[in-house]
Amino acid sequence: MKVTVCIGSSCHLKGARQVVEELQYLIAQNNLKDKVELAGTFCMGKCQKGVCVTRDDEFFSVSPETTKAFFEKEVLAKV
Repeated sequence: MKVTVCIGSSCHLKGARQVVEELQYLIAQNNLKDKVELAGTFCMGKCQKGVCVTRDDEFFSVSPETTKAFFEKEVLAKV
């Protein structure tokens, strides 16, 4: 599974760094480093939403406050 987080300027201002750090922590905490690839990219073109995240090319809008819920529902439940 590949999870990609936008680290472009707009998403950065909306908390992309916190989202990346939380995902890194959750992946490590759940021993998923061998199953989940976490990557960064620049603008995904949906800046008006929140921090842009894709999981295997499916788009999600995430904030630092919703990162754990996103991880549990869209990553952990589907690994």
